[in-house]
Amino acid sequence: MPVSEQGITSDRYTLIPRTLIFLTRGDCVLLIKGAPDKRLWANRYNGIGGHVERGEDVLSAARRELKEEAGLEPEDLWLCGTITIDTGENPGIGMYIFRGESPIGDLQPSKEGSLAWIPIKELQNYPLVEDLNILLPRILSHKKTDPPLSILSSYDEEDQLVIIFGK
Repeated sequence: MPVSEQGITSDRYTLIPRTLIFLTRGDCVLLIKGAPDKRLWANRYNGIGGHVERGEDVLSAARRELKEEAGLEPEDLWLCGTITIDTGENPGIGMYIFRGESPIGDLQPSKEGSLAWIPIKELQNYPLVEDLNILLPRILSHKKTDPPLSILSSYDEEDQLVIIFGK
């Protein structure tokens, strides 16, 4: 269908596409601690990820981000789910969550922050970005054969995080 028939109008809600990747190795998950001077989530742990560039599909973007930020190229990477992040205005964020295993490979330094394989049983002892305490248990237990997670994330009038899992 050509662009002229896509129904794109300025009154429709638009999303900026991003990726978020969680690799496991044994009983550990790869996270990145944001650099102290990072604008968002400084000194907090998050998954690897970033923007989807024009002309890139989301899987290729996830693979590129892993290579750029961690030096890893896992063969086994799958779409675990999506998060629509309602920013309260236009545009919002469309986050594509990927899972995978990375049994081998050395981490390379990243300008984004410090990479670490964190024991899953110890995650509560680390300063995670706000939503990971809620999201990670579901993401890490997600199997390739499970239907993708569908998540809506927003903030209420009191600026409290609201996460809704689709059914």
